[in-house]
Amino acid sequence: MTKLSSSYREVLAGLTTSFALVPESLAFALVAHLNPLMGLYGAAIICGLTAVLGGRPGMISGAAGSMAVVIVALVVSHGPQYLLATVVLGGLLMMLFGLLRLASLIRMVPHPVMLGFVNGLAIIIAMAQLDHFKIRDAGGLHWLQGSALLMMLVLTATTMLIVYLIPKITRRLPPALIAIVGLAVVCSAFQLPTRQLGDLAHIAGNLPRLHWPQVPWDLATLRIITPYAVLMAVVGLLETLLTLRVTQEITATGSQPNRECIALGAANISSGLLGGMGGCAMIGQTMINLGSGGRGRLSGLVCGVMIMLYIVALSPLIEKIPLAALAGVMFVVAQQTFAWASLRQLGRIPLSDAVVIIAVTTITVWTDLAIAVVCGVILSALSFAWQQAGHLHARREEAAGHTDYHLGGLLFFASADGFLALFELDRDAAVIRLDCQHLQLVGQSATAALETLQQRCLDRGKRLQLVGLSAGQRHLLRHHPELVGA
Repeated sequence: MTKLSSSYREVLAGLTTSFALVPESLAFALVAHLNPLMGLYGAAIICGLTAVLGGRPGMISGAAGSMAVVIVALVVSHGPQYLLATVVLGGLLMMLFGLLRLASLIRMVPHPVMLGFVNGLAIIIAMAQLDHFKIRDAGGLHWLQGSALLMMLVLTATTMLIVYLIPKITRRLPPALIAIVGLAVVCSAFQLPTRQLGDLAHIAGNLPRLHWPQVPWDLATLRIITPYAVLMAVVGLLETLLTLRVTQEITATGSQPNRECIALGAANISSGLLGGMGGCAMIGQTMINLGSGGRGRLSGLVCGVMIMLYIVALSPLIEKIPLAALAGVMFVVAQQTFAWASLRQLGRIPLSDAVVIIAVTTITVWTDLAIAVVCGVILSALSFAWQQAGHLHARREEAAGHTDYHLGGLLFFASADGFLALFELDRDAAVIRLDCQHLQLVGQSATAALETLQQRCLDRGKRLQLVGLSAGQRHLLRHHPELVGA
């Protein structure tokens, strides 16, 4: 592919992704009780800056729903200015996380947790589109009825059909772009009665201006905004780093996660100072960008620039896009994002992994991404500890004047009690030798278990010897010369 052809695909991918990012940004701003323009400002600024400065080309960031949910209570109780201050502080925390090179901690997230994360977000993406099939009136939010509902269903299904079929005909244009523009033209030409993007909110506005949050910068303010800033940083970093891993697997290319964290922090600081809400990586829009051929920084930059153009100049055009077209594209994204293979594997993988996948998926959908990932990591850690505790074993041999125990497995907190139960000290000779060549010692629990065993030997007038210790094991036991030197 020539450089010109590659740039052409990048521009089209960025344009396509911008169409899908606008309604999400508007919806998330409304969820957070903010001016819709704050969502668009945040999307444009964060998308553009992370594309230029970030460590994962092709990944799309913007004003995310997970961030909006976090700050609803703050906006309701203290107002938008406190939100802007929170976004700035949250951005500083994100930058600090990257500067301290802590992004490698994402390696601690097991694959079943990743699958649950992806599946949960795919379900959330699909569920979010159902709001386009509802209308708000004086009595609240209601489902569309009659011909209005039928029109939405037909247009949504048509969009999905176009997105699925176009790649079989041509790959010169992104299928989502053809579907969105095509339906917009048809609906406008035939004056079809269907809901449009402008029905969500009017997006015309000016360029954002540098604006220091109008809050008293004192300890009282910090006490208010710090908990929200920390939560925003945690949720934003988690979603970004997990999306980065997914993108990395899809593109089979490397990433710079610490650089991405620093860029995300800088983008959030800029958004807060320019009147935008906070944001992070968005897996749905990232999938659209990748599916449209976006692999480099240009696609993300184009996406951010186009959103800003929609605000200042192109709002009359963008507001005419049918919501059904956007919903159809996002339904396809949800279907393609969901790891369907994980469902087929549930009966073939260990039960503990299946439980983790289902738990993380469910918790992601019904509560919070951060809670889901933490619960998944804890469940995986407990499962690992349980399995490893059962693998500890010993083979007993009687020799002239001593008893040998050939040990294998992992000695740590979960296996310490089982370790002590392996020995028959009353039957053993006066000298008991532990062959530790195939034994791994982990943490203070391992040394405590060995100390307990030695004391039990002394109580019986017997001597404990450790043989076959590695350099690492000797280092762990360096403060216990009575064990190492025995």
